[in-house]
Amino acid sequence: MYNFCNRLAVRSHLILAPHHSHPAPLPMESALFSSSPLSAFVPRSPPSLASRPLRLLSLPFSLLIHHSPPPRGGPPLLPRRLLRRFSPAAYADADAAAASAAESRSSGDRVVARPSSELRMGRPGGSGTGVAGDEKLRSLRELFARPDVAIDAYIIPSQDAHQSEFIAECFMRRAYLTGFTGSAGTAVVTKEKAALWTDGRYFLQAEKQLSPDWILMRSGNQGVPTTSEWLNDVLPAGCRIGIDPFLFSHDAAEELKEAISKKNHELILIKDFNLVDEIWKSRPKPPGKPTRVHDIKYAGVDVLSKLSSLRSVLVENGCTAIVISMLDEVAWLLNMRGSDVPNSPVFYSYLIVEISHATLFVDNNKVTPGVLDHLKSAGVELKPYEEILSEVESLAAKGAKLWLDTSCVNAAIVSIFRSACERHFTRLATKSRKQLNNGASSDLISIKSEDIRNGIPNGLYKVSPVAIAKAVKNKAEIEGMKNSHLRDAAALSEFWCWMEQEVKNNLTLTEVAVADKLFEFRKQQEGFIDTSFDTISGYGANGAVIHYKPTSDSCSFVGTDNLFLLDSGGQYVDGTTDITRTVHFGEPSAWQKECFTRVLQGHIALDQAIFPERMPGFVLDVLARSSLWKVGLDYRHGTGHGVGAALNVHEGPQSISFRFGNLTALQNGMIVSNEPGYYEDHSFGIRIENLLLVKEVDLPNSYGGIGFLGFEKLTFVPIQSKLIDTSLLSPMEIKWVNDYHSQVWEKVSPLVNVAVRDWLWRNTSHAACWTLKSRGKMRTQLMSTCLILSISMFARPIKQQRGIIGIEPSVYPQQPPQLFFRAGTREELCFGSEEKSVFEDKSLTLTQGWLGLKLLEGCFEAKGCFEAKGYLRSSKRSSRGIRWV
Repeated sequence: MYNFCNRLAVRSHLILAPHHSHPAPLPMESALFSSSPLSAFVPRSPPSLASRPLRLLSLPFSLLIHHSPPPRGGPPLLPRRLLRRFSPAAYADADAAAASAAESRSSGDRVVARPSSELRMGRPGGSGTGVAGDEKLRSLRELFARPDVAIDAYIIPSQDAHQSEFIAECFMRRAYLTGFTGSAGTAVVTKEKAALWTDGRYFLQAEKQLSPDWILMRSGNQGVPTTSEWLNDVLPAGCRIGIDPFLFSHDAAEELKEAISKKNHELILIKDFNLVDEIWKSRPKPPGKPTRVHDIKYAGVDVLSKLSSLRSVLVENGCTAIVISMLDEVAWLLNMRGSDVPNSPVFYSYLIVEISHATLFVDNNKVTPGVLDHLKSAGVELKPYEEILSEVESLAAKGAKLWLDTSCVNAAIVSIFRSACERHFTRLATKSRKQLNNGASSDLISIKSEDIRNGIPNGLYKVSPVAIAKAVKNKAEIEGMKNSHLRDAAALSEFWCWMEQEVKNNLTLTEVAVADKLFEFRKQQEGFIDTSFDTISGYGANGAVIHYKPTSDSCSFVGTDNLFLLDSGGQYVDGTTDITRTVHFGEPSAWQKECFTRVLQGHIALDQAIFPERMPGFVLDVLARSSLWKVGLDYRHGTGHGVGAALNVHEGPQSISFRFGNLTALQNGMIVSNEPGYYEDHSFGIRIENLLLVKEVDLPNSYGGIGFLGFEKLTFVPIQSKLIDTSLLSPMEIKWVNDYHSQVWEKVSPLVNVAVRDWLWRNTSHAACWTLKSRGKMRTQLMSTCLILSISMFARPIKQQRGIIGIEPSVYPQQPPQLFFRAGTREELCFGSEEKSVFEDKSLTLTQGWLGLKLLEGCFEAKGCFEAKGYLRSSKRSSRGIRWV
């Protein structure tokens, strides 16, 4: 899915900036796990590569990654049936416009993507003055004057109280107020203006969804101010700016407070109620579905072991308790799953882990008897969700030293903890003074009174130790991810086979119908629970909207004149998937093929990367963009995000992005996406995405004693060869494509029926052939494969006569290349001196005893001096071929 990533609340040590596909907390300090028992099941994190970097406040809650519900887009803007009713030529004209735009590139035209600001210029009412009379804005502004509010501006972020990327419908306050449904964005409303900030993934979507009363701020573009800069500019000095402290991390709130203080503005924490909730009359109820236990065979480590390791980290850092507020961290630590949030198997809760016990703050109605027994066996007690503040206040009153990850724990919790600590320290200081007045020795006075005099809070503010522990997968989690990806690949193969046939039969398919059908195929797979994000199904211009989500009343039809982009994923009981494929059901233009091939080259370069351990992901990002950069192209999102094991599809702290603020090192056992792309506004979009497992690689050298890492593919679905311009690929890149498709065939073909196996066979045929040496001459052959031989012995010489291919096997010392042949009309093979018709006799016999096998329609396997597996599609004289692997 679009990258990306995915601690969707940006960690405290990060530069705050949006990212496609995912989150990005900073790497954990090296000391965190240097001697931690967490290392029993999680590799130790590498030392920090740099001191705490500068943090910028642009979108306080920007994600480092990609997925959310986008708008409609792209021609045609009306369903085909309506366009045909009003104008018979309208639909054809709309498709032709997009197709001609793409085709014109092949003539050498320079590609210049127009800034979305230019497209919005001249739009009536687009100044954002609020004159147009938005009823929601008017109602919100009326609250500003209430005595218990008394503010001049209000900020509405996208997050819930846990800084989640995907949130329950009842918490979609920014979407309700603005009409913009993208997952990343921040709205700011003053008494006279209203503005929305979002990142490059959503520029096109926001243009379509925002009313003229809103100003669209394209975050990251040159000259676009941050939220605080804009407030400082449009408000007179000394104004009051309100926020809901539950929706801001403590770090984000502090950065905002410092930034607006330059104009003497005051940050007001309105924690008793949310202003948007006050005007949201039909607000949905909070989710209340039951939770479930995540089986140990998928979790790999039991709850008691995880809690024990965490407590050891607390002791090493001198803490007595930790507050965990990220929903995926709670779910991972307790081996529980839920369904409160769309597409993510998590549940609304907080967890406080102390040295002797742990407390889960959750709605008791969500806890079934089985889950209750599971928690009791791990020593976890329950308290109502709403009691988290009072519990934190109670711990502070007792003098507890609390570990708080202020990059994700909300400002409401941190502020009440600090206030309670100050009261506690004040009492200690008063007691100490009385002891001194009564003649007590100063040695008996609590050191905490000294702390309060020095302004030292009684807390430890560091990245949660659970973040890295969760990101580095154990053996059971890796096994579950591999298994779920194979089942997912089977579902996708069935889907693409179905869709290709539907298009061939000229049946009308909408983008929504395509997404719904894919859901049906996935639903048939064992262990399927839900999609891992809203499917991005975009044809033509809609594919250029990076997080596009079709709706039934405004989607396009999938045709044969343009590219179709499908980004989707599944939540399974044992794993989480995320895959993007771009296809063309007609004849792609030369420009589209070039763009696709350059995206593929970036995908291959990252897939084959080998890099030293302790290397942060941003260092690898250039590999995925280099081929595009060579011709002046790029994409506006990160290249990779972390992925949870049967958890959030966007997971932190690791990422692969051009944003260099995330210094988290990639570690053995982490999972990341590989999803470069290219998007031509109002024309087409391209993205190729697989998930990768970070693993150790065995190299002949180890410079400086440092180990090296590489990637192992988890995703196995064909990449459409029709879109590949093989003239741009190197022999190494061609080999990568062929080897990948061989793996796809080997792993997925046993999981599908005969019809789908035939589709899979055709779509894993090799795109090009290697240079062959024959009688001292070099020759290269490009072809649509009828017969493919991949053998462990090279063959020479090669002769063709009377439609018969003759091969004389001989052993070569090196691993040979793969050989490709176009069979003649006779469809015959010759080995050694004996010639037999393969399709007439359905048999092949070698007189010299190297190999004998019977060829039947379907799969075959044979062993001899050659070890062969293959699939024979048909025994007809005119047709197909045999594949030996």
